[in-house]
Amino acid sequence: MTGPPWAAATKGQPVNRVIHPIERESYRILRARLDTSRLPPLTRAVTERVIHASADQAYLGDLVCAEDALAAGAAALAAGAPVVADSAMTAAGVTARQVICRIGDPRTADLARRESITRSAAGVRLACAEAGPGAVWVIGTAPTALTELLTLGVTPALVIGLPVGFVGAAVSKAALRASGLPSVTNRSEKGGAAVAAAALNALLCAAQPGEPRGSARTARNIPHSEEASRS
Repeated sequence: MTGPPWAAATKGQPVNRVIHPIERESYRILRARLDTSRLPPLTRAVTERVIHASADQAYLGDLVCAEDALAAGAAALAAGAPVVADSAMTAAGVTARQVICRIGDPRTADLARRESITRSAAGVRLACAEAGPGAVWVIGTAPTALTELLTLGVTPALVIGLPVGFVGAAVSKAALRASGLPSVTNRSEKGGAAVAAAALNALLCAAQPGEPRGSARTARNIPHSEEASRS
């Protein structure tokens, strides 16, 4: 076998997702209430899926996305880049891809006690050595996980940094934006595992082999014919 072991397990596998009528209706309502049509394609895909997952329309103005960073993340996912999550809840929300998550690893608890850091931070430290450069990181639960990631000198394909909380969440996300790493984040204290996973899932859909880039169809949320009639 050539290349890292995760590549053979993930590269080129389509999502093949069946869209439930409830999801179609959710997007119809979303687009009736909010005009997302002027957003760049991948930014739109991520924004709409986050709002769909949270029913929080304020994410339209709260998310901070860069289209080139999203394109790089989608390309990395299409090439089989590893996905790393900060928590079991975040990992559980990711579809069609194996996820590295070390929060439940016994070594994580030992490291946290030894270094006097949170388990979330310790899990990120362990996962970093396993994932290597070029991974897509999904942080949705713990601000300390994102803060730890920024100290490790990682070279990720993308960091989806959307931890939630009154303590450290907004500060850690501001630090991510200031770091210059390619990222998806938001300005406020809100976030969470569901919205972080939603952002990743939007990019996984866009990363499907043969999926056209540069059009709203990359979202794969509503068929193109319906999309065209609403934008």
